[in-house]
Amino acid sequence: MYRNVLALQQVARRSISSSARREVKNRVPEQQKLFQEDNGLPVHLKGGPADALLYRTTMTLTVFGTGYVLYELWNAAFPKKKP
Repeated sequence: MYRNVLALQQVARRSISSSARREVKNRVPEQQKLFQEDNGLPVHLKGGPADALLYRTTMTLTVFGTGYVLYELWNAAFPKKKP
């Protein structure tokens, strides 16, 4: 049984270490050009529609979160009187 475990370890180690690596294209220069060009957009919106959606979602959550915190502070400062 111990021999089977050793064989399994060796097969697992071999398949992981000898697997071919996938070549990935370096897109950093393209992204640098996109973000450094002067097109009048703020940097947090230069990434396209996904950045705009993320920005709007973040701002919406921030506004609602601030409103909720103020509401809870008001309730803590002025608790309702029991009859």
